[in-house]
Amino acid sequence: MFKLSEIKELIKLVDQTSLQELEIESEGSRLMIRKPNKTEQVVVNAAPYQQSFQPIVTQQPASFAGGQAPQAEAAADKTSATDANLHRIVSPMVGTYYESPSPGAPEFVSKGSQVKEKSVVCIIEAMKLMNEIEAEIKGEIVEVLVENGQLVEYGQPLFLVRPE
Repeated sequence: MFKLSEIKELIKLVDQTSLQELEIESEGSRLMIRKPNKTEQVVVNAAPYQQSFQPIVTQQPASFAGGQAPQAEAAADKTSATDANLHRIVSPMVGTYYESPSPGAPEFVSKGSQVKEKSVVCIIEAMKLMNEIEAEIKGEIVEVLVENGQLVEYGQPLFLVRPE
C-alpha cells in the first residue's frame, strides 16, 4: 500500500515534469497518476493488483495544454481577470474542501478576514485524512473561490489574498 506522503510527492513530480502519466505497481497495489486533458475527469482507483513492480511512463503529447483539471482551469480563468497583485492560495492535493473544523463550527476565514503566515484557512479531506491548509502570506482574504463540501483539484485556487 502506498503512503499518502509518497503519493503527494509523486503527484508533485508528475506535475512538474512533461510526463503525462505515471503508473506504479508494487506489493499488490497499483497507483496511476495521469494529468487530465480538457475532456477528462480525475478518477481515483486503488484496486489491488497481483503483478510485480513495473513502472509505466508515457511522455506528454505536444498538444497538452496544461496540468489543471477543467474545474481548476475555470477557477484560474476567473482569477486571471482580477487584480494581478493578489496572491492565490491553492489546493496542495485532490480532496474535499471544508471551510470549518466541524459542521456547525465557525468558518476558518471568509471574505474580509485577515490572515497571517501559517494561519489555517481551510481543511482538505483526502483519503479520510483532514489536512489543514495554511496561508503562506499575511494579508486580507479578498475572495473565497470554492464552496464548502466542494471537490477540489491539485493546484486549484481556493482563496485570493491581498498581501500587506
